Formats: sequence, structure tokens, C-alpha cells
Amino acid sequence: MKILVTGSSGFIGSYFIKNPVGLDIIEIDLLTQKVDEIDFSGIASVLHLAALAHQSKSVPEEQYYKINRDLAYEVAKKAKSQGVKHFVLMSTAKVYGESTSGKNAWDENTACEPQDAYGKSKYEAEKLIMNLQDESFKVAVVRSPLVYGVGVKANMYKLIKLVNKFPGLPLGGINNSRSLVYVGNLVALLAHIIKRQASGIFIAGDQSSFSTTELIKLIANCNNKKVHLVTIPGFLVKLVYRINSGMVDRLFGSLELDIRSTNNRLGFEPPYTSEYGFREMAEWFKKIKQGN
Repeated sequence: MKILVTGSSGFIGSYFIKNPVGLDIIEIDLLTQKVDEIDFSGIASVLHLAALAHQSKSVPEEQYYKINRDLAYEVAKKAKSQGVKHFVLMSTAKVYGESTSGKNAWDENTACEPQDAYGKSKYEAEKLIMNLQDESFKVAVVRSPLVYGVGVKANMYKLIKLVNKFPGLPLGGINNSRSLVYVGNLVALLAHIIKRQASGIFIAGDQSSFSTTELIKLIANCNNKKVHLVTIPGFLVKLVYRINSGMVDRLFGSLELDIRSTNNRLGFEPPYTSEYGFREMAEWFKKIKQGN
């Protein structure tokens, strides 16, 4: 099956290209190639991974809409006009909002209430592209939680560095629940959807969710580190929240997805355990440290 992949140089795209699982892949770099220049002839599916995610430096909000919504829609329209029958849009759990604390886990039927430009731009792209769907053009939307694995950046990378650097952390006794997805499991799901030419909304995720405390222990274990976790009192958490609410939400809040319906509908099961993913990531991190 010949498929076209945008965003192939990114974190998810790089893993997908290295693990094509029987798919004939054509890579497209939308940074250097205009949509009008793309030839979709003979393409069975388009996997659109190109996106602007959260940036460490401030980015104008309109950039999120320009890349995540407008560019994605332009690619989908061009693909449909040239006879592509199937389009897969990589989306995000952020279309639902910021937290499931005190709520049920999000699933395909949960109302979407995105709170930031990233989530809003992704949700608007979903709606526009889903409206293109008809009997000759199927659309699949994959909503994902935080993705981890070899080459990970941002918050997960910072957390690994933190565990490796400090023997004690004030992150004990946290009873939240956060969903994650190992990049190998996500790519396996995407490939499964493509091969089945499946359409609809799907939820990605590992089989288990973790509390922050459990996650710290797993990272430490996979990195052969001993870490002493201290439980800090609630009033201190509230004090820190006033200073940095985003950090507290990520560490103490919940963001849980329910993958059961997706897996049942597709007849899919994530092939890797979370421990496998974290051990692979630990080996990669060890090589980085040795390289420095």
C-alpha cells in the first residue's frame, strides 16, 4: 500500500519511517514543498503528522491556526481532489481541554472544549477535514495524549533529567491519573488504521495510566536510579500553584483517556508495554549522557 506522510522528520514521523510495517511510504516536507506541488497519484492514504506543537518560545497564536488548521485542510482538499480515498489526521487530547481531574476519562464521545491555541487549531482542523468525508473519501482522526520514546523532548525529557539528577523529589503520594502513549504503540495504531482504511475518531494510548508518583518510580527503575519521594502538604501545593499553575496541573492533575472503544472497534491491542517503552527511552538517554 502506497501512503504519503507529512511531517516525516518529526518525532512521530521519524519512528514511522523507520518502522514502515509493510507500507510503501512517500515522505513530504511541507517546510520546503508547497501543497500545490504534491503529486497524490497512486496514493492510497495520506498520514498528516505535520503540526506546530507547544513551543518553548512564545509563538503568535495565528501560527497555530495557519499550520495546524489551514495547512492540514489544504492538504486534505488537494488529496481528495486527486483521488486519494483515505486521510488520517494526527490530533491531540488537548481538543477535549486541559484536565480530567474530578471527571471521567475522555473517550471518542466526550464533548470537545479546547482551551489553548494548539487545542483549538487542532479541533478546527478536525471539523473541516471531517466535513470533506463522503463515500469516496474516508477520514480518520487520532487523538493522542503525551507521546514518549527515543528522541522525546519537552516535558518528558525534563522529567527524565530530573529523576537522573536528584536522589530525592517532592512528588510522593500523588494520586492523579495520566495517560501516555509510547511512540511504538502510536505508530502501530496508525498503521493499523491505514491498513484497514478505517474512518472515525480514535483514541491512542498505552494499556495503563499512571500517577505522577508511579511515573517517577518507573523512570527511576528503568534508569537504575534510586529516588526518595517526599509527600508535600496540600497548602504548599496551593502556594506553588499561585506561582506556576501550569507546572502544578501537569504534576498533580489528571488527564486520562479511555482507549477501550477504539481498540474494540479496530480489533487492536497496543503491542508494547509501557515498561518496554521507558526502558528503550532510558537506554537512549544513557547514550546521550555518555556522548556529553
